[in-house]
Amino acid sequence: MGLYASFVEPALVSFACSLPPIRAERAKVVPAAAGLVLEIGFGSGHNAPFYDPAKVTRLIALEPSAAMRRKAARKVECLSTPFEWLDLKAEEIPLDAASVDTVVTTFTLCTIPDAARALQGVRRVLKAGGQLIFLEHGAAPDESVRRFQDRLDPLWGKLAGGCHLNRNPLALIAAAGFKVAQADQRYARGAPKFEGYLSSRVAIA
Repeated sequence: MGLYASFVEPALVSFACSLPPIRAERAKVVPAAAGLVLEIGFGSGHNAPFYDPAKVTRLIALEPSAAMRRKAARKVECLSTPFEWLDLKAEEIPLDAASVDTVVTTFTLCTIPDAARALQGVRRVLKAGGQLIFLEHGAAPDESVRRFQDRLDPLWGKLAGGCHLNRNPLALIAAAGFKVAQADQRYARGAPKFEGYLSSRVAIA
């Protein structure tokens, strides 16, 4: 890996994902996680402070980037919940079928190369009736914004670790066989529209 991918890109992505409007959105959804929790794309650990230790029995963090795992170390040390890393890609979840109560994914489906395959894996490991808690950005409803997203997407992906601006997270989740029990879609306050159209809440396996 080059200097940019090893140091600059993780720092930029971590900074962008830690901005106050994004932290506020994380605080709305992550506390609902319960039982044995698998987080896909743990990154530098921005969700860690929002897990409720009274509800989470164990947290498994899947994160293939060593740079991100190093950045998350301090946040992980502060957790009182039993914790373990999975140094694997989201398409390669090694857990048993129907073994997880909650899966959390925040600003991750935009980046996973094969998001459809990853979501099939998520559904496989979730127990019947288990919940997928998601907070994702993606294709905007306004045509002018969407056209700009389409034009910018190739360059954006090279600068932001493979992130796609124009994916439709709700469509991906539904195509994987989930029932979207709750959904909230809106532009994040204070964020540029091209990267700030959010979809969040809960889907049921």
